[in-house]
Amino acid sequence: MTERPNILFLLSDEHSYRFLSSRSRQEGGEPCHTPTLDGLVDQGAFFSEASCQMPLCTPSRIAMLAGRHSHRAGAWNNNSILPPQLPTFASHLGDHRYATCTIGKMHLGGTRQFAGFQHRPYGDFGGPCAHQFDPLSAYEAGGSRPGSDLRSRTVDAGLLQVPESQLQEAAVASESIAWLRNHRQAQPDKPWLLMASFSRPHFPLTAPQRHFSRYWPEGVNEPRITAGSGDSATHPMTQGAIAGFRTNEIEREEGLRARAAYFACVDFLDELLGDFLVRLERDGALDNTIIVYASDHGEMCGEHGLWWKNTWHESSVRVPLIISTPEHRRGEVDAAIISDPVGLADLFPTFCGFAGIEPPDDLDGVDLSGPSRSEASSALMQRPGTITESLMPRWGEGTEFRLIRSRRHKYVMFRDADDLAFDLQADPDEQRNLLAHGEGGAETDALRSHLLEDFDFATVEQNRTTQTQDLRARFPLRTEATTPNQIQRGDGLLVEADSPLYDADVVSRDVDADFDR
Repeated sequence: MTERPNILFLLSDEHSYRFLSSRSRQEGGEPCHTPTLDGLVDQGAFFSEASCQMPLCTPSRIAMLAGRHSHRAGAWNNNSILPPQLPTFASHLGDHRYATCTIGKMHLGGTRQFAGFQHRPYGDFGGPCAHQFDPLSAYEAGGSRPGSDLRSRTVDAGLLQVPESQLQEAAVASESIAWLRNHRQAQPDKPWLLMASFSRPHFPLTAPQRHFSRYWPEGVNEPRITAGSGDSATHPMTQGAIAGFRTNEIEREEGLRARAAYFACVDFLDELLGDFLVRLERDGALDNTIIVYASDHGEMCGEHGLWWKNTWHESSVRVPLIISTPEHRRGEVDAAIISDPVGLADLFPTFCGFAGIEPPDDLDGVDLSGPSRSEASSALMQRPGTITESLMPRWGEGTEFRLIRSRRHKYVMFRDADDLAFDLQADPDEQRNLLAHGEGGAETDALRSHLLEDFDFATVEQNRTTQTQDLRARFPLRTEATTPNQIQRGDGLLVEADSPLYDADVVSRDVDADFDR
């Protein structure tokens, strides 16, 4: 056992805050089965009001790794490259004698695929983002990559076709355990940081029958918030996202089936995490280990007539965040629910706090290691709120936004569209825009003023353009991946990990005809 704690960071993809079975319907929860994550909540600190810095995969991860607002981290879109001058929590802990490793989905642009981690034996080194799409036949038919067509995401929702042993999630668990065992044998006294990054419940919305049949056709419910409801239904960004994601083409039954599949993916991930943690516990790898669970952004799952993410809505922006320490699990510190707004940028200083090292002095996050142990934090209490940004005009000119979420209110400022503000205590479903009714008053005015501090949309756009061109020229990807994941062999070669799935040497096209029972 090392003197300083190890840190196991379990990161999922597209897990909405609503989907924890420990969150009641009254608190906005959806009916799902997450006993593993519920167990961490019961033996840890549950940050019930956690948000991402940008509700899209790559920029969320870059901002989280750098501990900064997305515009200060070069986190713009899914092709963004991590700026080399920024330390990450991996490089910083590595500089302070931690062994660091990431396994699984990173979804980073260009050649900066290690993001400051010392080891990366398996993951998406420039391939199609680690998502093993169904149906598999789309590869063999010579069509577009599965999942690249927006309509396929809900049309193809249902039963898993990839054998479970070949799933990215199974490889992440196995490779993580192997790395930890090898590290303990080679450097037993050196603390470690391991980020095990899982793809689900991100689409493809496919899951094993044991999970899917729990919800389809009888166990799934309608979206909590119907399409066209509320003051924001006709807002240019809402309408732009509906058109861009083509969600108005999803018929009711298709949407319900896709919701059932998303529920099943959440349950499947929880089952995978449970198996993973049991194996680590048996090895003794958790005895001095802080376990952190989070997701990079949420999932709309049909609410407001929207699917996926990249919007300002609560289900897109908010994520589960759980921190379970050895003291929690030994019963020395009581479990707690922290309702102060927090963000994924807080993880960088929090990891430093647990490791007992000073963080860089220019981060945008605050240290949650104290609140995780039920200790007061003046920095957390004094912060006006957490900020989320989306600074690409993806849903139409002027739809870039910057929002701040306080303990009660949420203010969304757009570049060239009407602002929105909500009282989340009285209106958790974001139906009544306070500004449209002449309400809000001093607090929403103060939140808007805070959003404008040291921030200007035009300046940010110029910085984005210049930085994007510079990084693409300096760090273009020099390899070409053809399947979702790659793995590094013992001889150092990085090879395709999913070739048997997508570029298969077929042995039999009719097993029943070719083999006797």
